[in-house]
Amino acid sequence: MDIIVNGLSKLYGAQKALDAISFHVKTGEIVGFLGPNGAGKTTAMKIITCYLAANSGEVKVGDYSVKDSPQEVKRHIGYLPEHNPLYLDMPVMDYLEFSALLQGVEKNRVKERIREMIKKCGLNVEKHKKIGELSKGYRQRVGLAQAMIHDPAVLILDEPTTGLDPNQIVEIRKLIKELGKEKTVILSTHILPEVEATCDRILIISKGKIVADGTSDTLRKKSQGQEVLKVKIEEGNKMDILQALQQLETVALADAVAGAENVFEIQSKGNWSSKRNVFKLCVERNWILTEAIPYETKLEDIFRDLTI
Repeated sequence: MDIIVNGLSKLYGAQKALDAISFHVKTGEIVGFLGPNGAGKTTAMKIITCYLAANSGEVKVGDYSVKDSPQEVKRHIGYLPEHNPLYLDMPVMDYLEFSALLQGVEKNRVKERIREMIKKCGLNVEKHKKIGELSKGYRQRVGLAQAMIHDPAVLILDEPTTGLDPNQIVEIRKLIKELGKEKTVILSTHILPEVEATCDRILIISKGKIVADGTSDTLRKKSQGQEVLKVKIEEGNKMDILQALQQLETVALADAVAGAENVFEIQSKGNWSSKRNVFKLCVERNWILTEAIPYETKLEDIFRDLTI
C-alpha cells in the first residue's frame, strides 16, 4: 500500500508543527524520517495513523483517506509509538493474544500469529514473563510484535531500536529490511547510521517542512557540489608539486596540508573530477602518488546543515 501525503498542516495554537508537507512512500519502500526534536516527525506519524487530526491537507493509505475512512486505515497499519505503551502486568503471550484479537485477527489464526511474532522478534526466552519484568530492549521487541501481529500492509515505526543492545539492533534492522520487501515502512530515528543501513530513502524535516528527500548518496552529491581530494605525492619538491596541481585545468583550488609531508588538498571545478589528471601528472613528472582520498560528506553534516 502506498502512502500519499499532500499539503499536510498541523497547528498547536499559533505554532505550526507541520507546514504543508507533501511526500509519497511506495509499496516495498523503507523511508527514514529524520529531524531534530520538535521538527514534526511524530506529529506527521500520528496523523498518518489516525491518532491526530490535521488542520489541512490530505493523507491516503492505499485507497483510503485518513479523514474519511480512519477505521479502514487503522486496519492496514501497524504502529510502534516512540513511548511504547504496554500493559506491564500482562504476560507477553497474553498481551500478544489480546493485541491480535483487538486488531481483528481471526481466532483460528491467533496462536499461529503469536508463534510467528515470538520467533521473528526474538522473544522465545522471555515469552512467559510479565512485560513489567522485561528489560527495555525486550519491551521494545514486544511493541514491535504487537505492531506486526495482524500482518499490516503498512508499518509506522517511531524510534524502533530505542533501548536495544548492538546485537539486537542488527537483528531488528534485518527484520525491518525483510519486512520492507513486501510492506510500506516509515521509520523515524535519531541514529543516522541506522537510517543508512536500513532505509531506501530519507526524508529530512525541519521546523515543520520537508527540507530534503532522496537516497543517502543523492543527498551527499547535492551537498558536496565540488569534488574534494586529499592526495599524497612523493619523489618531488613540495612547491613544484603544488604549483603543478594548481595549473591543472580541472582544479579550482590546491593547497598543502599543514603539518603533513607532501600532502595536498585539491578542490575541483564545478562538476569535474581531477583524479585522472592528477594521476597523469604524476606519471609525466615521475612522481609517486601514494594516496588519493575523496572527502565524503557525512550524513551527520548534511543533517546539521539542513536543520540548524
